Amino acid sequence: MVGHPLADEFLEFCRARRRPNTLVALAWDLKTFFTFVEKTPTRVTSAGVIGFIRAQSTGGDRKVVRIDGSSGVSSRTIRRRVSSVSSFYAYLLARGDTSVTRNPVPRGLATRRERFRPRQVVPLVRNVKTLPRVLSPADVDALLAAMRTERDKAMIEAMVLGGLRRCEVLGLRLEDVRLGERRLFVNEGKGGRQPLIPISSRFFSTLGRFSIGNDRPTRERTGCLSC
Repeated sequence: MVGHPLADEFLEFCRARRRPNTLVALAWDLKTFFTFVEKTPTRVTSAGVIGFIRAQSTGGDRKVVRIDGSSGVSSRTIRRRVSSVSSFYAYLLARGDTSVTRNPVPRGLATRRERFRPRQVVPLVRNVKTLPRVLSPADVDALLAAMRTERDKAMIEAMVLGGLRRCEVLGLRLEDVRLGERRLFVNEGKGGRQPLIPISSRFFSTLGRFSIGNDRPTRERTGCLSC
């Protein structure tokens, strides 16, 4: 939790509406913000929000170093943190029982055309659109060769060949493997969805070698592929 009653009540309100990882990120975003502004939520101003954005862009958490050697948090992370703060204040306004009368997070910066197009503003944080980095087949083979067990190889292949996220792989169970369909059932997918993911036979070959390994009794007891 963040440590302030209003922020903690907001997180408790979001608990039933957000995925666990999203809730953790939301709590960290609020904690980061209120550590910087060093004020109670009801005293935060737009100037404080803009100062937070500037500090994150230039110095950030002082732990993040970009590939080019510069410091600061990525624009995507800053946008997420500002969005989390804005959601928190929208919650306070909806409650109506605090001294907060406006959301201190600006909608954006005005432009010369705003008089004719009221919704046209410059975003506070502009995302940099980058192409995804794709591993070459040689890189994938080298990564798999570095894995010590067939279990680890199967987990990597589920992410590379099926596009599963880390938390989705960790949540896979034996009954989620649809061998006949060559698919994986993801019980806790992004956005609460439960997709069936088609995946290469290479994954099932690795999984077959893993299933006859020495730790079979443990898997049968827990039903967890990553255990």
